[in-house]
Amino acid sequence: MASHHPQSTGPMHGTDPRPQTFTRSGAFRGTVRVPGDKSISHRALMLSALAVGESRITGLLEGEDVLATAAAMRAMGAQIERSGKGEWTVHGVGVGGLLQPATALDMGNSGTSTRLLMGLVAAHAISATFIGDASLSKRPMGRVIDPLSLTGAEFTASPGGRLPLMVRGLCPAVPISYRLPVASAQVKSAILLAGLNTPGITEVIEPVPTRDHSERMLAGFGADLSVEIDADGVRHIRLVGEAELEPQQIEVPGDPSSAAFPIVAALITPGSEVTVTHVGMNPTRTGIYKMLEAMGADLTYSNERVVGGEPVADITARHSALTGIDVPPDVAPSMIDEFPVFFVAASMAQGRTTTSGLDELRVKESDRLALMATGLAAIGAKVEEREDGLIIDGSGGEPLEGGATIASALDHRIAMSFAVAGQHCYHGVTVDDVSPIATSFPTFEVMLAGLARA
Repeated sequence: MASHHPQSTGPMHGTDPRPQTFTRSGAFRGTVRVPGDKSISHRALMLSALAVGESRITGLLEGEDVLATAAAMRAMGAQIERSGKGEWTVHGVGVGGLLQPATALDMGNSGTSTRLLMGLVAAHAISATFIGDASLSKRPMGRVIDPLSLTGAEFTASPGGRLPLMVRGLCPAVPISYRLPVASAQVKSAILLAGLNTPGITEVIEPVPTRDHSERMLAGFGADLSVEIDADGVRHIRLVGEAELEPQQIEVPGDPSSAAFPIVAALITPGSEVTVTHVGMNPTRTGIYKMLEAMGADLTYSNERVVGGEPVADITARHSALTGIDVPPDVAPSMIDEFPVFFVAASMAQGRTTTSGLDELRVKESDRLALMATGLAAIGAKVEEREDGLIIDGSGGEPLEGGATIASALDHRIAMSFAVAGQHCYHGVTVDDVSPIATSFPTFEVMLAGLARA
């Protein structure tokens, strides 16, 4: 892997682009631990800040998105500190105890922080203005504004329901029963977080299951939460409001989305064997591994255990001859963030891979379908872009041509996916700006280089 710039760890917003070229470096070998799960890290900080007393968190993802959540909770009264060994202590203000922030809350690139915190603010007698970087400011917030408005909160948003956006909370808020029109863990979580400080029962009706970290962690903190699955397989999540949360000790598992990058790098690069330790194996998040196994990936799971209510395992990936598959649309919610790197694996498999039902990828940090289709075509893959998915005819395990510069559009997962693709191309693949990678995986480049040297 060619490296032309020192590893940067500071905030990236508004800094100069940092292009990087990724080239074939031979087999990947070794054992790594990826940063903590981003979804769980956000929720651990928020719920600890709403408990009364001191919570301790280890394994927290110290990327920019999670630090934006920490800064916002501090601005609303929680005491949050990091000790030398990477342990975080949080002294919470209690449910209902959030204070009026003195300035706008800068969410950087984090859509999760923004949507979940909108839920928290909605049920407190405070107002907050949310701002973000250029990428976040393009993302629609209407899907959260709509249900939260039903609770009595008021929103003043930029055109198209975008940031900058102001929330005026209402206390006591009105409990709602809301059927999710689109599968979204963020919308579900925002409603449940608003329900914490709302008298009565808040209900979310979820026709398509999404990641359930919020439900697991709310229950772990002592909230009165129940999940019932009706005869049609629809989940009814009910939360009793005016909760009292108990402080916790939380060990955050490794992020399964981040683990997918070294795993796919090993699968497509001859001679590779990589183990990623302490990976979260929540069944709502492991679609990528099931689909890779369906393609013939050699993956083994060891040291399986439960940590803080979340299943965890070590995953070993060995270079594999992958075969194209049809990905069922109902798998999409459990691997929505991993499709970019999955498309890279598909581009180097034998035969055709088809995906559908991926409309959600067009409104992530970027239009991930369009960017992946354009980028993969630029490095020599055969790709057809459909409205709701890609059709990819793989190289049969042969390296792709490479040699292109890829537009990452400030999207960390696009940048990392093409860094992985560059490991199995005849010519280097240049990512126009790798600085956004720091939002979720600050040690990514160092990890990739270390596995190549092992």
